[in-house]
Order: sequence, then structure tokens, then C-alpha cells
Amino acid sequence: REITKVVKNATVCGLARAGNADIDRAVAFYRDKLGMKLLFSVPPNLAFFDCDGIRLMLSLPAKPEFDHPGSIIYFNVADIHEAHATLSDRGVNFEEAPSFVADMGTYDLWLAAFRDSENNLLALMGHIPKS
Repeated sequence: REITKVVKNATVCGLARAGNADIDRAVAFYRDKLGMKLLFSVPPNLAFFDCDGIRLMLSLPAKPEFDHPGSIIYFNVADIHEAHATLSDRGVNFEEAPSFVADMGTYDLWLAAFRDSENNLLALMGHIPKS
């Protein structure tokens, strides 16, 4: 099951690219650990995944100047603690457990950071309503 089903309505904003050194290893991580739907691949350099209607492109850098860490991809999840537990059970290694980041007035913002198989930084983001 893909991350958007297992991790209750996870979404990612915008079109994203994650730099990769090993496409096959990266595909296995996003497909098997995060449960994302593989749309198609273009061996040996590209793979595309669906995350709630947003395409995530995994690619080898086309030129040396593109070989650098990318932006952090934040997955907005309904229950950050449940998402953290689910992904941890799948073998995802978190750099930090879910933690409070900011009081946003009507909700508290929580984050939990982890890295993919290619060392790109990713994070779960949860909006915990105030009681």
C-alpha cells in the first residue's frame, strides 16, 4: 500500500526531484519502505512515483553541477505518530522521532526527519489540533 493510504492521506506539495546514486536501490526504498506507487521507470536513469497526484522523479544527475542534495520533501500526514510507527516497522531509520516544532495558533506543528536510501533528507509533517 502506498504512503498516501498507509500514512493516512499523506501529501507532498509541488513537483519534486530526488537526486540518486543508485536508481534501483532508490526505487526499492520508495516502493517498498514508503509504499509509494511506481508510475514508470526509464532505465537506467529515471523513475517516477505518484504521491497523491504529485509526481516524484528519482534521477541520476545529468551533469556534475546537478549532483548535490535537493530540497527536503515533507510528507503531510494525518497522524504523525502512527506514520512514524508504520514507517519504522518497515525499516525506515529516523534521524529524529516526531517532535514539536511550533505553535501555529489552532494547531501544533510536528516534524520527524529521515533519509532515503540515497541520503536525501525527507520528513513527516503533522498538524496536531489543539483541544
